[in-house]
Amino acid sequence: MEYNRIIAITGLGGLYEMLSSKTDGAIVRSLEDQQTRFVSSRIHNFSHLESIEVYTVRENINLVDLFKAIQDSGVALPSEKDAAAVKAFFEKVYPDMDFSRIYNSDMKKMVRWYNLLTTNQIEFKLTEPAEDGEDFEEAVEVEEAPATEPAKKAAKKAAEPQAAAPAEEAPAKKKATKKATDAEEASEPSPKKAAKPAAKKATEEEGDEAPAKKKAAPKKK
Repeated sequence: MEYNRIIAITGLGGLYEMLSSKTDGAIVRSLEDQQTRFVSSRIHNFSHLESIEVYTVRENINLVDLFKAIQDSGVALPSEKDAAAVKAFFEKVYPDMDFSRIYNSDMKKMVRWYNLLTTNQIEFKLTEPAEDGEDFEEAVEVEEAPATEPAKKAAKKAAEPQAAAPAEEAPAKKKATKKATDAEEASEPSPKKAAKPAAKKATEEEGDEAPAKKKAAPKKK
């Protein structure tokens, strides 16, 4: 039985080992009578002993640190019913406790819990944190992942001007062709327009010769 599996349940006395958790509660075993039962989370609240802290005149301490202090002190546990003896006990084993903020009922509960834990031979030990090497590896993986996105954006941006270059050259070529055509039309007159004045001039010349033939006709008479 491990310390990190021990819980306190509101409305129920004593301590319990959490065997399994469900969406609507948990299956627990009592440290007093070893009976297994289901406790609904809709009616009761669960508190892991690992998460409980104790007020002191300095910084708060974890409950496990208080249990270790009691274990190392060698002082006999007082009777839970004697409030004065319970307070005197904690003044000896941990004088830095903030007795102005800790109720006597809480101190009695801590004495009862300590007695249950030692009876069930549970070691006062918190869950060990993850090793530094594992944390470092996770951090490296998280930091390296976003680095690929800027590289993709830069490559895409570099490729855009090359794709747009042929489209920009097309209008320039079309404009140059149109300009050359206009120049050719301005320098070379239309053949149809040039033919009309020549035909008119030829008609005028013929008209000048016609009256000469008419004047020669009366001489035969």
